[in-house]
Amino acid sequence: MAQRILALAAEESPERLREALQSLGESELGDMVTRQALKGRETAALLRGIFKGSPCSQQSGVLRRLQVYKHCILLVESGDLHLAKASEIIGLLMLEARQLPGHALAELATLFVDVIKGGSLSNGKSLELFSTVLTALAGSKESLAYGKGELNGEEFKKQLINTLCSSKWDPRSVIHLANMFRDIPLSGEELQFVVEKVLRMFSKLDLQEIPPLVYQLLLLSAKGSKKTVLEGIISFFNQLDKRQKEEQKVPQSVDLEVATMPLDQLRHVEGTVILHIVSVINLDQDLGGELIRHLKTEQQKDPARALCPFSVALLLSVAVKHRLQEQIFDFLKTSITRSCKDLQFLQASKFLQDLFPQQYDVTAVILEVVKNSAFGWDHVTQGLVDLGFSLMESYEPRKPFGGKAADTSYSLSKTPAQQACRLGASILLETFKVHEPIRSDILEQVLNRVLTKAASPVSHFIDLLSNIVVSAPLVLQTSSSKVTETFDNLSFLPIDTVQGLLRAVQPLLKVSMSVRDSLILVLQKAIFSRQLDARKAAVAGFLLLLRNFKVLGSLSSSQCSQAIGATQVQADVHACYNSAANEAFCLEILGSLRRCLSQQVDVRLMLYEGFYDVLRRNSQLASSIMETLLSQIKQYYLPQPDLLPPLKLEGCIMAQGDQIFLQEPLAHLLCCIQHCLAWYKSTVHLCQGAEDDDEEEEDVGFQQSFEEMLESVTRRMIKSELEDFELDKSADFSLSSGVGVKNNIYAIQVMGICEVLIEYNFNMGNFSKSKFEDVLGLFTCYNKLSEILKEKGGKNKSTSGNKTARSFLSMGFVSSLLTALFRDNAQSHEESLAVLRSSTEFLRYAVSVALQKVQQLEETGQTDGPDGQNPEKMFQNLCKITRVLLWRYTSIPTVVEESGKKKGKSISLLCLEGLLRIFNTVQQLYTARIPQFLQALDITDGDAEETDINVTEKAAFQIRQFQRSLVNQFSSAEDDFNSKETQSLITVLSTLSKLLDPASQQFLQFLTWAVKICKENALEDIACCKGLLSLLFSLHVLYKSPVGLLRELAQDIHACLGDIDQDIELESRSHFAIVNAKTAAPTVCLLVLGQADKVLEEVDWLIKKLTSLGSDTSEDSSQASNQTQALEKGVILQLGTLLTVYHELVQTALPAGSCVDTLLRSLSKTYAILTSLVKHYIQACRSTSNAIPARLEKLVNLMQYMRLSTSRDFRINASMLDSALQEHSTEDAENEPDNDQSSTAEQTDENQEPKKKRRRKI
Repeated sequence: MAQRILALAAEESPERLREALQSLGESELGDMVTRQALKGRETAALLRGIFKGSPCSQQSGVLRRLQVYKHCILLVESGDLHLAKASEIIGLLMLEARQLPGHALAELATLFVDVIKGGSLSNGKSLELFSTVLTALAGSKESLAYGKGELNGEEFKKQLINTLCSSKWDPRSVIHLANMFRDIPLSGEELQFVVEKVLRMFSKLDLQEIPPLVYQLLLLSAKGSKKTVLEGIISFFNQLDKRQKEEQKVPQSVDLEVATMPLDQLRHVEGTVILHIVSVINLDQDLGGELIRHLKTEQQKDPARALCPFSVALLLSVAVKHRLQEQIFDFLKTSITRSCKDLQFLQASKFLQDLFPQQYDVTAVILEVVKNSAFGWDHVTQGLVDLGFSLMESYEPRKPFGGKAADTSYSLSKTPAQQACRLGASILLETFKVHEPIRSDILEQVLNRVLTKAASPVSHFIDLLSNIVVSAPLVLQTSSSKVTETFDNLSFLPIDTVQGLLRAVQPLLKVSMSVRDSLILVLQKAIFSRQLDARKAAVAGFLLLLRNFKVLGSLSSSQCSQAIGATQVQADVHACYNSAANEAFCLEILGSLRRCLSQQVDVRLMLYEGFYDVLRRNSQLASSIMETLLSQIKQYYLPQPDLLPPLKLEGCIMAQGDQIFLQEPLAHLLCCIQHCLAWYKSTVHLCQGAEDDDEEEEDVGFQQSFEEMLESVTRRMIKSELEDFELDKSADFSLSSGVGVKNNIYAIQVMGICEVLIEYNFNMGNFSKSKFEDVLGLFTCYNKLSEILKEKGGKNKSTSGNKTARSFLSMGFVSSLLTALFRDNAQSHEESLAVLRSSTEFLRYAVSVALQKVQQLEETGQTDGPDGQNPEKMFQNLCKITRVLLWRYTSIPTVVEESGKKKGKSISLLCLEGLLRIFNTVQQLYTARIPQFLQALDITDGDAEETDINVTEKAAFQIRQFQRSLVNQFSSAEDDFNSKETQSLITVLSTLSKLLDPASQQFLQFLTWAVKICKENALEDIACCKGLLSLLFSLHVLYKSPVGLLRELAQDIHACLGDIDQDIELESRSHFAIVNAKTAAPTVCLLVLGQADKVLEEVDWLIKKLTSLGSDTSEDSSQASNQTQALEKGVILQLGTLLTVYHELVQTALPAGSCVDTLLRSLSKTYAILTSLVKHYIQACRSTSNAIPARLEKLVNLMQYMRLSTSRDFRINASMLDSALQEHSTEDAENEPDNDQSSTAEQTDENQEPKKKRRRKI
């Protein structure tokens, strides 16, 4: 029969063809088409023949066509046909579809919907026909039956799409359906419906099926609904990431349905989806713009939903396209700093923490992206690198005008900008560790910035470079050419940058001879440069090489006082270079450095400060270095035993015209000799054993020479008078004349020499009485000069002479000296120590130097002298010094000591200042070691395990000691009250309170004590009052909102200063005794207003959060609604209580000046915030048709208690104010009557009316 139809169709016999087709039943027609299709011969010709004999002008023809269409759809979806044959059939049906009348198209479309609902689609090939049918149907003008009514083609299509999207889809068909909808003209509403349905199907599909579906969805978004598509994709993967994290927390998940998501599979799928989105954005730039707009909007509502690991990775991938890079990086940087600010804001307020228990940290999210990118996300890495450098450059350390840039490498990141810069470095370091192909690029960019930003701070890049090298030392070998190129520019870099750079790349010098040789050439050239910085760079480089290229036989780092540290590669140098070569190499360098001893003072200083480290690391160079130092000191040493003074000071200065300069830092030279000799005697000499006798005799020779020289210098320095140095009280010390400059240089050198000899004799004396008498004699010489300089400096304020010169004592010696002076109870030492203890001036000097050393450590992260750059040794010394100062301060009260004091600060007060600096320094530099620090102070608990250390308990114990001291101050007689000590005690307590857990009982006890102190002590000292109230506020905000406290203080201020209306008498009751006639204004008033402003900032921040939550229409809107109610309650409670604070202060007779100005500014902020709150509610009422909440009405009604006199006193035009308020409330007039009724609820705790505290005089 098929052949007959084909023949009739070819003969152009329409009548005979129609007759033949009419003779076939429906099943026969279908079987014929099926047999022809399965044979694979002339199927298209057969179908064309059937259509030719079935004209649409005849009802029978339309019915036959429908029969063919229905049969072919089922045939194609059966899976029995080859794909090519199915495509051929569908193609022909698509061509013929537009000839079908509307009712036939409607019937076909309904068939498709039924097939899809029934899950009968196998390959989805027939859906190409469905799209054509729907498109043709939409253009039909016929009235089509639908249910009991009629619809036109467009409306019928809309109903079909609605039915289709409301029904259940077979997950296997989703991709085909999404593809199909691309070819159908859809209205905005229809497209939104389709997109939402496809997004809902994500969770029903296997993970591997998501990327192709996302791609189809993205192509579909070309029609519209871009925001919905992007939001759905991001939200889906955000939820998957969260679920994956939950699974990782509970590895052995009982719920098998949950624990079915391999991490690597999820990451690979996410990476593929990101690539799809990027590729579509390349074709549709509007999609990229929509992505940024959507995330910006979401970020205002819920940062955690906007910037999740998936969305950040997506943004960074898109950012590679430079057109969007600036927008994306600006958005990310703004989000990062905002997140850091919000975190700081939350951490500083218990009130906010209760409202936002979940704290979002974008830095953790971005670092998670770096970790995720290890799963083949190469398209993200370039964006990560660019973002990292952008953050480091945008928020780099700032150089103050005319000053040196603050080095933040040793301190904590405190400001949001510092945290952002530190995040940039972390991104680059972690990316460097994870992605090997991009390592050389990161390294090159870091080195480029070190070179090109030499004028601005580069410490953050140096730190990053050092960390990079530590993480992968051998990577530098592949970039050695870039490193050598960097070396060529060393002469042009600041010395700090040179030292940091050389320390960072030092491991490469051990494994690459070519790099080392190129550095040596550069340094040898620089050492003869005319530029001082170039010569200093050369010295720094040579010292580094000497420290790290050990000669065979040198002591290992474990035998020395300091290990090499984490920045050094723990590799055996001798595997690369033999010891003979190393020795020749080091001696050659030493020869070059000897020539530097005739250069400027800065170069010599670097050598004297560096030789000790070289000795400690490379002990076999001891003889050469000691001989060099001996040769140098002999130029200034006068060997005649009776000649005074023992050193030629005139040889240490140089005249250039009428200017005098220091040429030889003699005290530094002697200091270097003293430390090197002490190290040599205690370490090398003891370890030599049976060595070569000649060498030993040679070593003993220079050791004996040094010891004899130092003994002689000590003896003669004690005998010398100031006149022997051409110095006395009548000498000129002004820095404006050549003689004055010379005398200052001489004085500082003599004082330095005395200090060096004090340390030498104390260490060598072994608690000998005679040696300690020598120490006291040297101190006498030092002290005379020190007093003269202070006296002269006091007269000439323009000089810096009143500042104490930097001490030459080492930190280690200071800790030992203090321990001996104050804590050594050994009977055998008693007689000798009595010599030193008899001098109060010496005791004060020892504590003052300790204070100076701690200050230097706090400001720079290191101290002068041996081990000054060793954090571990500095920490140990800090612990020792703290134990001594703590014991001394708590054992001998200042009052007892000051009774016999002559002048200057008491030792106890110096101890307290030292403790304050130490507590600050430890929290700044040794955050991770705070438990060990507190345990070191607790002598009774020395054996406790480190894991058992409770920081809060230990800190509370120390706090109690200082609480007792403060209470003693308040209890003392007025003449014995020490304001300076009280201020320091309050600051110490404030510093230690940061170590307490705000949720602990100890914190609550301390807060209760602080409240009690402020309530019971009528303190009139302004500075102490300010310190105490600041402490109280800082504690209170971490426990609960301070508004109640502020209200009581405001009432006290009002009662103390009186009312602006003189006819009104106030009740004479007080909450806080600290508020009195001397402190109420301006001190307490300004503190209260300052704290009120902080509360206003929190409220303003909350209102912005409220506004963003109010615009949230997501699925979690019910949760957002609950949060909104909590925020609204919090805002109104805060504002309600604050209004009572302002109510008190507005009526207080404040003195003219700062109090009134600050109050007016604060009131202005309050009214602005109230306006923002009312606007928020008006907007909320418009969008949700809800009434104004009763809470807000109560808050607004509180304003009625602002007395009418306020209008007069502050010149407020009441009629203008009323009209403005009426204008704002016209749209909500229906709520007006309720305002009067709500006044009955004003006695509730939420918005308590101001208490009536005044009565008229009779």
